[in-house]
Amino acid sequence: MTELAADPVIAVVRAPSIPDAAALCAALVAGGIRWVEFTCTTDGVTAHLARAAAARTGCRLGLGTVLTESQARDGLGAGAEFLVTPGCRAEVARAAGAAPVVMGALTPTEVAAAVELGAAAVKIFPARAFGPGYFKDLRGPYPATPLVASGGVSAQNAGSFLAAGALAVCAGSEVVAPDLVAAGEWGELTRRARAFRGALEQTRARPARVGGAPGGGRVRSSRGRRPR
Repeated sequence: MTELAADPVIAVVRAPSIPDAAALCAALVAGGIRWVEFTCTTDGVTAHLARAAAARTGCRLGLGTVLTESQARDGLGAGAEFLVTPGCRAEVARAAGAAPVVMGALTPTEVAAAVELGAAAVKIFPARAFGPGYFKDLRGPYPATPLVASGGVSAQNAGSFLAAGALAVCAGSEVVAPDLVAAGEWGELTRRARAFRGALEQTRARPARVGGAPGGGRVRSSRGRRPR
């Protein structure tokens, strides 16, 4: 996950239809986002993965919402370089082989289970539930576990998640809006990706303020206590 730490945004494509997966990836790369996660909730996702992989756009391609061994095998066979699960899935870990798995979790117990299953990183979902302060708390018992923030991450709070200890963040519909994907609005996707990355870099350049409230307010928390 060293490369992800240096380029810490994963665009999550959760769209009902994708007219041109290669053009989608090229648009995101042009906006500065090079990690792209297609999801099993899109019909024909493995065909989209295969087209994107064949186009060699410079993306690191992944398959998300993976629940079964067959989905994992099909995704890897189509060109996925990493897998993402919504929760702890032992069967996906077995099928992944040497491919890294970003395994979903929320509670400290689930983080431990994901680590025991060999997850390369643990996706905290939904990150909006407790905010950036929760990542700072998790760094206590899990200082060496790479954490990825997903769900409720925006251009405004992404930097706070990284400052609190997240390895990377997931950019969802704020960047990869399903209607824009379906309409093939690649120029707009590039603009949104560039804006997200720009806001993230500006936030990282400022002194860190770790907040945790879903609405964006600061949260005072102590170890062992959930942010309120």
